[in-house]
Amino acid sequence: MTEPRPARRGGRAESQESDAAPDDKRRMILQTVLNVVLGMSTVLLALILWSIKRHRDPILKIENPGPLTGLLPSLAGLTHGRVIAGNSVEVLENGAFFDAMFEDMRRARSSVHFETFLWKDGVLGQRLVDALLERRRAGLEVRVLVDADGGKEMGEQAQRRLREGGCKFALYHRKQLRDIGKINRRDHRKLLILDGRIGYAGGHCIVDLWLGDARNDKEVRDVGVRVQGPVVHDLQSAFSENWVDETGELFVGNHVFPDLEPAGKVGVHVARIKPEGSPPSVKVLHHLVLCLARKRLWIQNPYFLPDNDAIEALVQAAGRGVDVRVMVPSAEASDFPSVQHAAHRNFETLLAGGVRIFEYQKTLLHQKMMTIDGVWSAIGSANFDDRSFEINDEITLGLLDPGLAGQFEAIFQRDAAVCVELEHASWRKRGLWHRVKDNALYLFNEQL
Repeated sequence: MTEPRPARRGGRAESQESDAAPDDKRRMILQTVLNVVLGMSTVLLALILWSIKRHRDPILKIENPGPLTGLLPSLAGLTHGRVIAGNSVEVLENGAFFDAMFEDMRRARSSVHFETFLWKDGVLGQRLVDALLERRRAGLEVRVLVDADGGKEMGEQAQRRLREGGCKFALYHRKQLRDIGKINRRDHRKLLILDGRIGYAGGHCIVDLWLGDARNDKEVRDVGVRVQGPVVHDLQSAFSENWVDETGELFVGNHVFPDLEPAGKVGVHVARIKPEGSPPSVKVLHHLVLCLARKRLWIQNPYFLPDNDAIEALVQAAGRGVDVRVMVPSAEASDFPSVQHAAHRNFETLLAGGVRIFEYQKTLLHQKMMTIDGVWSAIGSANFDDRSFEINDEITLGLLDPGLAGQFEAIFQRDAAVCVELEHASWRKRGLWHRVKDNALYLFNEQL
């Protein structure tokens, strides 16, 4: 009887294993190559995206610039604008802003353009919807642009009523695939333009907390302006920018861009442009004026997170004898305590450098204002942080008028009465946990 031949059977198995081994090696090599290619492609894509957004920040060192009043054309030109003469500017505080706004809306005759970041369902929101619908029934063109993130609590009913009532309504940068590359860019502007002749700007949001007169922690402290004159064209242009971006609609005609005669004596320039590859104009404006102050530099801002260059410029201003004051809400009064703690990280440097810092205690202080040397002031939507300066769409009005600067300084002094001024010696002794929170939260300063 013939015995089995295990050697041959074993030889076939060994042969199959040896045949499989090269296949496994080839698959491993191919997988490795694919992983390397994928990794390099990811790095290259990230580098391309970074290079598109990358720009140099301006160097904040200007030797002997001269008085600010003679530098307005330079300031406007460097922020992609121009000084526009012949305007009137009215300062409106707290809920009085809306009283004036609704009165002007009732008088509008051709167009209403409204743009905002934060809109929450409530008494104020319903009142605004009613006013917009009434103007639409009267035959006016009504366009409403709300940031999709800031308007997520405005309610479906409000949106439906506006659309069904004939108003043109759009949400800016909704969370959808086509906007994935710019989803972090928000429309933080607050604008109202009526008939192309009257403009409103500032920090007021469509939230019930903005009603009232900042008497307690249920009433926000804020300041805005009502503008008439040739500069209203620039406000209308700012509104059109994001309206066209979102809807594609171009609006033309005298009912939106009428001929505008002088309405006062205030020179105004508008910073809003954010060109690719160069510093945003709002950031250039806010940083450049730090170098130009010679007497006083007073800032009120709810979210104060200057970068290192701005911190150095503020300290240098104090060092050359400028009275530098900064007012922010306390962490307890703020709607975002995390932002205030991140800001605290640099307070010691500022205080040591001679900058005076005041924390507003009563409620959220939300106005975004600056005054320089009692002659120039700025107001708008921009917070003093890199989210506003680098990411968001913002607008700031620069105003050359000693009377307005005096009004803003009077507001600062009045608000200082309910502030605690920080002292460098005691600030250095704040607790370890406070310091840990400050430094940890500052790591996210560009996104806060």
